[in-house]
Amino acid sequence: MDSRLYLDYNATTPCAREVVEAMLPYFQEHFGNPSSGHSHGWLARTAVEDAACEIGNLLGVSPEDLVFTSGSTESINTILKGVARKRTSAGGHILTTKAEHKAVLDTCAALEEDGLEVTYLDVGPDGLVSLEAFRQALRPETILAAVMYANNETGVIQPLEQIAALTRSNGTLLFSDTTQALGKVPLEGVLGLVDFACFSGHKVYGPKGIGLTYIRNNADKAALPALIHGGGQQKRQRGGTINTPLIVGLARAIRLSVECMEEDQKRINELRDRLEAGLLAIELAVSNNRAGNRLPNTAHLSFPYVDGAGLLTALNSKMAVSNGSACNSAAVEPSHVLLAMGVERNLAYASLRLSLGRFTTAQDVEKAIALITESVRRLRESNILWERRS
Repeated sequence: MDSRLYLDYNATTPCAREVVEAMLPYFQEHFGNPSSGHSHGWLARTAVEDAACEIGNLLGVSPEDLVFTSGSTESINTILKGVARKRTSAGGHILTTKAEHKAVLDTCAALEEDGLEVTYLDVGPDGLVSLEAFRQALRPETILAAVMYANNETGVIQPLEQIAALTRSNGTLLFSDTTQALGKVPLEGVLGLVDFACFSGHKVYGPKGIGLTYIRNNADKAALPALIHGGGQQKRQRGGTINTPLIVGLARAIRLSVECMEEDQKRINELRDRLEAGLLAIELAVSNNRAGNRLPNTAHLSFPYVDGAGLLTALNSKMAVSNGSACNSAAVEPSHVLLAMGVERNLAYASLRLSLGRFTTAQDVEKAIALITESVRRLRESNILWERRS
């Protein structure tokens, strides 16, 4: 990592040294293709099977319910498009929220082009979906509901237990994007509620380019059709050469994250609270984290009378932060999550997401407070509206 402060752990994390060390033998020494019928292939296949068993044990699910992918975006496409293909005869309606990750929203938009109907629910100022609105939006033909467990921008955690009760009573499948929650909060109970979930290795100090699709009760190999065909790998649910090194690295990263979760998150939660308190001392600063149940590492604040692009530019040489999802960084629009929460557009522009991680220190937090406070002050001095506010 370079000398700049890094407070964008929700975008990606550095690959842990232990993870890199676990992967290295499978690039050269044990380089076999897991699908090959000789000793090199058998050794690689054993490593993949062991990794699946380890991840299954850590998450409290059967390894049969896990399919390795290139990451959550592929998993999301697999789930949404697979359910649409498999259950079209049962109806063509999908229910989701306006605060989902763009991977969900863009895939839903593609399915709408194919003739499916999608309902996008608003969320409240706290980022939570209304359970009553959710219940009323369910229909007999609703084949799937997609509700993110922990939001990647605000960290808000949705009430999945109540949502799952509603989908079960309606005969609707439930998918939850659990990408940001892995390693930050326990997931065993959550995976028992949903039919599908997804994960990405690079969010938990693992390698980029590897992830998981969780498919509940996948033992019959028919719960979800493949998105990628070719070769029949992974129970014919995801074609392509199995990436042994990255799978081994993913298993090690998940183990480290689960084992260190309680200790890490207690420390990180305290640092986040200190960061929020320091930034809320800035005049008129507003927290966009109003829900009590949220990720321990994520803070999201808005600063009235500040140009958001100017704020990011001012901070860029000193610290790494964002104003939303890294996957939507090319957009000129303000955060769609904040807009879904009812945040006014100008205020949504003037916002920062700060996400802490394993290597964040108390000194980093104090430095971040000072840098952001000074940058906001300088930008406001050049804002005529700020001078005229009184």
